[in-house]
Formats: sequence, structure tokens, C-alpha cells
Amino acid sequence: MVDWDDLRYVLETVRHGGLSGAARALKVNHATVSRRIAAAERAMGARLFDRAPGGYRPTDAGQEAARIAERMETASHELSRSLSARDQQLSGALTVTAPQLMVERVLAPILKDFKELYPAIELKIIAANRQLNLAAHEADVAFRISDTPGDTLVGRRVTEQSAAVYVGKEQAARLRADPTLPLDWIRFAHWPGPPEVLKEAWPSRRVTLTVDDMYAALAGVRANIGATRMPCFLGDAEPEMERLPRVPLLPYRPIWVLTHADLRGTRKVTTFTEFAASRINRMRPLFEGRFFDTLVSP
Repeated sequence: MVDWDDLRYVLETVRHGGLSGAARALKVNHATVSRRIAAAERAMGARLFDRAPGGYRPTDAGQEAARIAERMETASHELSRSLSARDQQLSGALTVTAPQLMVERVLAPILKDFKELYPAIELKIIAANRQLNLAAHEADVAFRISDTPGDTLVGRRVTEQSAAVYVGKEQAARLRADPTLPLDWIRFAHWPGPPEVLKEAWPSRRVTLTVDDMYAALAGVRANIGATRMPCFLGDAEPEMERLPRVPLLPYRPIWVLTHADLRGTRKVTTFTEFAASRINRMRPLFEGRFFDTLVSP
């Protein structure tokens, strides 16, 4: 009989169009992928790939084997989620994923307090800006900053968010001393450009730095390289920067806490999501850009 583990190698080779992609996905070398494909072919008595100069090309039998392997993979994930959902104990492993800066700035104290209340739950945190696949059981709970978190997930929108344009203290002082200076701007490589209200308030601008993530943007603003847009929960907490004048608050994507539909009845998942959502909800002024207003309110 064919080994299911061998079929995984067939599936990933078809998915990724060759041995190299399959090896990366499975975290093995090319030789291992080739060897496991050969084992599957021997067990099935069929040639699954044509070994062409341009790489491995799946035969009709290979395509059929990949389709069956994909169904088996889906069933395996469903079984894993189903068994997890049966666990109603406040103990055992719980994997949580969130963007890196959110873990650092928001979730760390929440996680600490949760651990003190539920020491038998073994928290694992995956701080990643990429979206993990909850259907594949890569995580049990996900915090996402998104307008559309996905149809296959369930959860709640825990807070709205606002953004502002932030500038380093030294750059802000230079602009106050000479308002005719062009605004040095830090652009994000994956964003289309500065918001329209910034163009109106500061028509004279020049790009001084291009970055690909928020850590780099924060460092650039702190170093007075330029101003940029960021969510208020980050910018307002930075003592070395301030909001750029003449630019109002800007809309930003809300924060969700989510799980897969199969896990929503799991006691440790619901206990954690309710605890975290309640704590984040108390911090709404920080996320909505109203933190300083609350400090001066009577």
C-alpha cells in the first residue's frame, strides 16, 4: 500500500511545480523529495511524474494522486480540529498568532495576566505579519488587523483603529522654525502613497526613505529621517515622536480576534478570546487615537 507520507511529497511537488518548491515547503532536500516520489510510484505501480529537462511534470496518474492526497490532507486537518474541539479542559497547548508589533506593544501584558489565571494552559505565540492558516491548524487563535478577516473564521471585531502621521521631535522643531521646508517623507513600498489630506496640508514633500515594514518606519521616524503614517497605538506611545500638525486622524483597519469555526466551542479557546477581547476593548481610546483626550478629560 502507498504510504500517506509519500503522497504528501507528490502533492507538494504538484502544488509547487517541481522538486525545489516541494523541498522548501516540506523543509527537506531535493534528494528526499525524489526518493519519496519514487517510493510512491513503486507502491502504486504507476509513473506519477515525467522527468523532463525542465523539471518534474505530473502525469495523469500524478494529478489524480495529488487530488486524492489533497482530500486526505483536508480530512486530516478536519480530524485534528475536531479532536481539539472535544478538549474542554483549561489545560494543554494553545497557539496564538498576531503581528509582531502587536505582540510587543499590546499582547505581552495580556498574555502574562492570562498565564497567571490559567497556568495549566501552555501558550505558544507565533509573532508573524503573515496570516497563518487556521484551517490547517497552524494556530488556534489569530489577532488580525483587517477589513475582511476571512469567511472561514469566527470571532469578533474587538476595536476600531485610527492612524495619524508622525514625525520625530527634531524634524518637528525644524518644520516649526521654517514652515516652508519640504516635508521629508518615509514611504512604504507596498502602500500606494501618502494620504490625500497630507498632500493638501503639506504639498511640498520629498521621499527620504522607503521601507517594507513598520519596525523600519518607526526607526526612521525616531531618527528624524522623515514622517510617516502609522496606527495611533504605535505612534502615540513613542516619546521621541509627535503627530504632524495640520493632518487629521486617518481611518485604519480594525482589530479582530478569530478562531476556526470548529474550535469556537473549545473552552480554552473561548476563555482566552473573551479575556483578550475584554482587555483590548478597555484600550479603545489608545487604538482610536483618543488616548490624550482621556488624560485631560474632567
